[in-house]
Amino acid sequence: MRLTARPIVWLTWGALAFFMLNLVGIVGAVVTNSFAETWFGTWLPDGYTGKWYGEAWRDYRLLDVLGVTFQVAIAVVVISVLIGVPTAYALARRNFPGKKLLNVLFLLPILMPPMTYGIPLATVLYKFHLAGSMFGVIAANLVPAVPFVVLTMTPFIEQIDTKIESAARMCGANTFAIFTRVLAPLLVPGILAASILVLVRTVGMFELTFLTAGPTSQTLVVSLYEAMSSAGIRPQQMVDSMAVIYTGSMLLLLVIALRFVNPTQLVTRLKEP
Repeated sequence: MRLTARPIVWLTWGALAFFMLNLVGIVGAVVTNSFAETWFGTWLPDGYTGKWYGEAWRDYRLLDVLGVTFQVAIAVVVISVLIGVPTAYALARRNFPGKKLLNVLFLLPILMPPMTYGIPLATVLYKFHLAGSMFGVIAANLVPAVPFVVLTMTPFIEQIDTKIESAARMCGANTFAIFTRVLAPLLVPGILAASILVLVRTVGMFELTFLTAGPTSQTLVVSLYEAMSSAGIRPQQMVDSMAVIYTGSMLLLLVIALRFVNPTQLVTRLKEP
């Protein structure tokens, strides 16, 4: 049995090593080129400099872009939590006709490619003159963010014993008091987990932001794309420096997320008896 399984194990580790080698090579090449003075046809650049980061920071107005990215991400997180947590509570505590259908509808914006519903959504926003502004970008990003919060928070709420709420009602607490004073403190880890994951997802969301952003509402990922595809002659090192800034910011958010989020809590719900 071990002899049969051993080739599969070696193939698995070999495929993983090949993937990691390619990943490290690609990322390493981009990082190296972002510090290179010139690099043509040699194993290593002719010299190293950090000027490309300064030029990219000035030419692409990265301070303003990072400010817009931060504003959009924080707004999406706050609004999606305010809408998603009460909705998750209703789905976790109430049974009503069409509940399973509603759960499926919440899954669609997460499972479907954003471009499939992003183009009709952008068309509607442009029709009502909402696209091209911060409001349009935030509204578009809320479409997948709210269902993400709902699906993340529902297992957290289901794990809280309903006897706690019953005891609070016996003491005279109404629904609002139960939700804000009893459940909210218990749901802080789940709310924090959902908020950080939505933050990471919003910063990395390209399709919806690209379709609805204007000159003053571009996030970092859209600015990176335009730096690569816009007309004009730009040194590749400047584009690579923007890519390094974007990748570094995403890695920072991911590290912060993993400090607060237990992935096993987001995988499955408890089986219903």
